[in-house]
Amino acid sequence: MGREEQIINERIKKLKELKSQGVNPYPNKFEKKETILEILNSKLGKDVKTAGRLMTKRDLGKIIFCNFKDGTGEIQIILQQGETPEKTKEFFKKYIDAGDFVGIIGKIIKTKTGQKSILVKNLELLTKSILPLPEKFHGLQDKEEKYRKRYLHLIMNPEVQEIFKTREKIIETLRNFLKIQQFIEVETPVLQTIYGGASATPFTTHLNALNLNLYLSISPELYLKRLIVGGMERVYTICKNFRNEGIDSFHNPEFTMMEYYAAYQNYEDHIKFTEDFFKLLKKNLGLKDTIEYQGKKISLKIPFKKITFKELILKHTQIDIDKENTFEKLSNAIKKKKLKNVQIKECSHYGALLDEMYKRVARPNIIQPTFLTHYPVEMIALAKRNEKDSKKINSIQLIINGAEIIKAYDELNDPYDQEKRLKEQEALLRKGDGEAMPMDEDFINALKIGMPPTAGYGMGIDRLTMFLTNQKSIRDVILYPFMKPEEKKQK
Repeated sequence: MGREEQIINERIKKLKELKSQGVNPYPNKFEKKETILEILNSKLGKDVKTAGRLMTKRDLGKIIFCNFKDGTGEIQIILQQGETPEKTKEFFKKYIDAGDFVGIIGKIIKTKTGQKSILVKNLELLTKSILPLPEKFHGLQDKEEKYRKRYLHLIMNPEVQEIFKTREKIIETLRNFLKIQQFIEVETPVLQTIYGGASATPFTTHLNALNLNLYLSISPELYLKRLIVGGMERVYTICKNFRNEGIDSFHNPEFTMMEYYAAYQNYEDHIKFTEDFFKLLKKNLGLKDTIEYQGKKISLKIPFKKITFKELILKHTQIDIDKENTFEKLSNAIKKKKLKNVQIKECSHYGALLDEMYKRVARPNIIQPTFLTHYPVEMIALAKRNEKDSKKINSIQLIINGAEIIKAYDELNDPYDQEKRLKEQEALLRKGDGEAMPMDEDFINALKIGMPPTAGYGMGIDRLTMFLTNQKSIRDVILYPFMKPEEKKQK
């Protein structure tokens, strides 16, 4: 019998003994009056009543030292002969293990070493832990285990909670900022009969009640624009999107976005919104003008840099996309420049090839926060053309350290241009382009009713949190990232 199995058997034995004595090891309630943080900030001698998880237990006979934690912090608790009632001390020694939740009544003291502690006068078992916690020194050996068993990761590494507290503060700041600007928060369908709003492969599912195939939302865009048509001039949603794509440091099959749509605005308003929002974020998160991300110094000083898509590609490839303006011309130019990372065979049309070249060769070179503007029209089927150059669209992307944080543009509200571009997308879909969009006749009908000049904006909450908390992987900022099912061990 292994050591872990022996510990489990001992704990199950204690559980049975407690129940046989009429002690409920899983009571319904405990009146917790103080958090550990409040206790740490309180004066010595104060009587307290708190609850939490026992992390370690060190029995020296006449005195027992334990590390004790709740959601606000960690403190030492002490059971001492002559101070703690003998009955309480003996119950603790016999039945309480590291990992158990206990409620304690005691007094705040300071030890000889100057450590603020709780001297226990009484205690109650609140939850009996059966499985032992990982050893603090060894921790979770399998790096995948910290995502798969997030509960253990949070118990053993309380600093991880700070990432998610920051994430919550980012979302709170965003909601408050949008409210000040008179945006209304709305919800859009996750289950959709027609997907759209992004270049992505959807997940499919089936509604048994209507014998109907459905798609998980890849974007809320087309539904939010319908609301603009309906007269709701400023709307936003913070939602999950689902895209059936690769999994890596910046991609998870489900992720969180904020999207807003504002009537009578354009892409230049997006730039102001972003810079004002970052100013507020810096203040609310206590960030300096320069922060560190994965060993790189990143400046958050406003204004952020700007460069057009054409200028960026020219800078990093010496290819002028205005001249190499067809799939064949661009393919030849890429081969001539020997851009070996660009997978030409993976691209079925000009817009896809532009995107492939950009992501492989140009975007990784953008380290400091930079607005990338005026994409070629072939790259975003839902965006409005530039007034002076119909081959470009009024768009921005905020890139930081080679990753897209924000994508935004003037929304196409000409129903005939939109219909033509969605038909082009549908043709690509029939040819096998899994990321192309299908035709949405109802959306075209909505545009024919009339949509005012509108600016649309998407922000990746997960990636922004990665950047502001200095996390290398998107899995570190999602409490439950997607994981392959654990292989069952052979018995």
